[in-house]
Amino acid sequence: MSDNLAYQEERREELIGGKVVMMSPASANHTFTSSNIFWVFENHLRKKRKCTPIADGTTVYLTDKNHFVPDFMVVCDTDKIKPDGVHGAPDLVVEVLSPSTMRNDKTHKKDVYARCGVREYWLVDPASKSVEVYRTDGTEFILHDIYVLRPDWELEKMSEEERAAVETHFKCSLFDDLDISLEDVFYRTF
Repeated sequence: MSDNLAYQEERREELIGGKVVMMSPASANHTFTSSNIFWVFENHLRKKRKCTPIADGTTVYLTDKNHFVPDFMVVCDTDKIKPDGVHGAPDLVVEVLSPSTMRNDKTHKKDVYARCGVREYWLVDPASKSVEVYRTDGTEFILHDIYVLRPDWELEKMSEEERAAVETHFKCSLFDDLDISLEDVFYRTF
């Protein structure tokens, strides 16, 4: 174990299937991406709705064996929010993928979130600048769409028709009036 106090304070863990799993330290791109997503929702929801956007670092208690720390979430039933975390399913959960934890985000955690009642789940990959949006059918998540922020060099190689078909904005199923820009999600990432 490191004697560095900053490192010790940064170490976080989740309970996944009854096993304690250490979370990897966040990269700059990971931090920028999760902060950007929080900003988009905080800006939209402030003074408008009862739903609460919650940034990275808050534990979600779903079952006795599954306590997760998502990178971002929205909770519309504010009675679920307690001093030690969120007790019950958030309405939206976002996981920003890291190489060392993406397997859990794409498998066990995704399944538990669906079974526990999360309505929408995003897997956001800063490396590919993509957002996979899953929506529940009541018991499991179904892939709704994948949105990718295309680099300029790729757009330059496309025809006008192909460029016009590229989606740069999308919606969250919880808020019809919220237009989400991929440029905002991946702002300042590299």
